[in-house]
Amino acid sequence: MKYVSTKSAARFAVAAAMSFSAGAALAQSGEVNVYTYREAKLIQPLFEAFSKDTGVKVNVISASSGLEQRIKAEGANSPADVLLTVDIGRLEDAVKAGITQPITSAALDKVVAPQYRDPEGHWYGISIRARIVYASKERVQQTAITYEELADPKWKGKICIRSGQHIYNNALFAAYIAKHGEAKAEEWLRGLKANLAQKPSGGDRETARDVAAGKCDLGIGNTYYWALMNNGGPAQKPWADATRVMLPSFAGGGTHVNLSGVVLAKHAPNKANAMKMIEWLAGEKAQHMYADHNYEYPIRAGIAVNPTIAGYGTLKPDPMPISKIADNKKAAATLVDKVGFDN
Repeated sequence: MKYVSTKSAARFAVAAAMSFSAGAALAQSGEVNVYTYREAKLIQPLFEAFSKDTGVKVNVISASSGLEQRIKAEGANSPADVLLTVDIGRLEDAVKAGITQPITSAALDKVVAPQYRDPEGHWYGISIRARIVYASKERVQQTAITYEELADPKWKGKICIRSGQHIYNNALFAAYIAKHGEAKAEEWLRGLKANLAQKPSGGDRETARDVAAGKCDLGIGNTYYWALMNNGGPAQKPWADATRVMLPSFAGGGTHVNLSGVVLAKHAPNKANAMKMIEWLAGEKAQHMYADHNYEYPIRAGIAVNPTIAGYGTLKPDPMPISKIADNKKAAATLVDKVGFDN
């Protein structure tokens, strides 16, 4: 397996575009080229298992941003076969950039529920994560909460959160707009901002750290971070020990979820191997690995959730199609600036 850092990704892309220009011969090359936003340590076991099962070598470019633009700039000579990403916004960004092609797969359609895939087949969810609350065991007595309640003045000065413009919060805010409309979402965001204990900063783990330190009573984060902290050794386990997870819901709805997803690159030189990988990622082995190694919820029914994640309680995802979140992404970003959320 070949990993390419962001520093050398451009050189790899140029070399790959030159060496991958053989067209039809590539289908027999036994390789697949993956561009990914996922951390290498989280997905390397998946790629190793895929190669072991199929004999297909995986070449990887990993970056924290800009992969859609890179693939678009590479054009028809792009070596990219598959783009793996987190967040519905980035999946839709790939579609809007014109770098995808529809995926046609009866096997995927059988496994991935309609609300977790693009109606035109340009992206499919591979795993699920939820946006949840890390609550102080010492200072918070209640065991259930709604997203709407996060704006209740009783939490004034008691909530920690990362930047409102981060993709995870953007998706939550976009989901709120889809549920309640922009006017009510603005009112809610102003209420949530008024309840912040400090300027939005850091990441999801840092919100749990600050709850543990007594800076706030509630932190907003993703499901898997708490599990990673709980199993993260002496540096982070105290943050998990000081908090417990609540699975919020929208009033009259369910818990906001987002996706890890996959797209098939428009000019994929190894399309057959790319499809083999995409379908493998939705298979039972990969889904067990997503659950047990990455602490995510499987997209495939019948796969057991990791015991740590199961300890949060039963996840009841909001039934709203994920694509509606993407539709409100821009409006959510605009509202964050309008209310001065990050100031």
